[in-house]
Amino acid sequence: MIENKKVKTLALLGATGSIGTQALEVVRQQPGRFRVAVLSAQRQWELLAQQALEFRPAVVVIGDEGFYQPLKAALAHQPETQVLAGTAALAEVVTRPEIDIVLTALVGYAGLLPTVAAIRAGKDIALANKETLVVAGELITGLVRKHGVRLLPVDSEHSAIFQCLVGEESNPIEKIILTASGGPFRGHTAQQMESVTKAQALKHPNWDMGAKITIDSASLMNKGLEVIEAKWLFGLTNEQIDVVVHPQSIVHSLVQFEDGSLKAQLGLPDMKLPIQYALGYPQRLANTFPRFSFLDYPTLTFEAPDRAAFPNLELAFGAMRRGGNAPCVLNAANEVAVAAFLREQVGFRQMSDLVAECLTRVSYLAEPLLDDLVATDAETRRVAETLL
Repeated sequence: MIENKKVKTLALLGATGSIGTQALEVVRQQPGRFRVAVLSAQRQWELLAQQALEFRPAVVVIGDEGFYQPLKAALAHQPETQVLAGTAALAEVVTRPEIDIVLTALVGYAGLLPTVAAIRAGKDIALANKETLVVAGELITGLVRKHGVRLLPVDSEHSAIFQCLVGEESNPIEKIILTASGGPFRGHTAQQMESVTKAQALKHPNWDMGAKITIDSASLMNKGLEVIEAKWLFGLTNEQIDVVVHPQSIVHSLVQFEDGSLKAQLGLPDMKLPIQYALGYPQRLANTFPRFSFLDYPTLTFEAPDRAAFPNLELAFGAMRRGGNAPCVLNAANEVAVAAFLREQVGFRQMSDLVAECLTRVSYLAEPLLDDLVATDAETRRVAETLL
């Protein structure tokens, strides 16, 4: 009976984005299992206010302090909800004693410091912010071990691998295979990629995501970031990670063991399932989500990614092999490049050129500490802006 189960108290960072809104759908589907204690957003204060009125959290945080007053006014008749603003507030609220699990659904580098704060406070992390591990994988995994918390992946590919490894703790991994849809430009040549427009790049064939992740998926940078994330999540060597293009997005990823056996996790391309798995772990919770049928997908296909047409994938593998602060440079340069592309300030292929140039220009550190990574992120953004 649900009444006999401990209710998990949730802090949801990035509540108004794609992952955040779907996480709240999961909470609605599971009455009595989760209590929302913290909601945050960067700028969408109106939606954040609506969510707070529904879920009545103890605290809401708006990242952009310019929206504090309208949010405060919108919640004036709900005195049990404290309204805070700014990045320091976000790092503080995740440490509150009543919180059991922190779902980090912030976009980009912004997820790093709140995640560090939550781990140091002994909170389990449902990680939908891959950039945290891209930027500081060694540091984060060390903190997870030190503080004895669980790092539960929310990305569909990493959730798939995590699910495949349950019960296989004593069986070494030979390699993992991350699947990629190939995005809207699968099959395009390098020359064709030169003329890609913003409108074309924002139309993903299978997934409904925010603008930044959608552009990353179109350029395959998202898959490159996931490669680095997988290395740290699952303790892999660089050579143990492979990528295959799977246009139907039904096989979410695979694990190959040392006997050659492959395990895969399949399902419809719906982020609510990996979100629910992370929040409910180790239980699988019943739901009314649509079910997959092989009869609807009689053909599943796989192909190698075209690294000439999509150089971001090789840039990510290269940064992972180099290690140190190189992945941090990769991520920061890409965030600047994508923002510039969305402003139609650079072309689609120029994003990769900008990232590659930053990787050569920014100071390299082999063993960076957290402060070094913060400095690297800032330096990379300065360099990237001069290249626009």
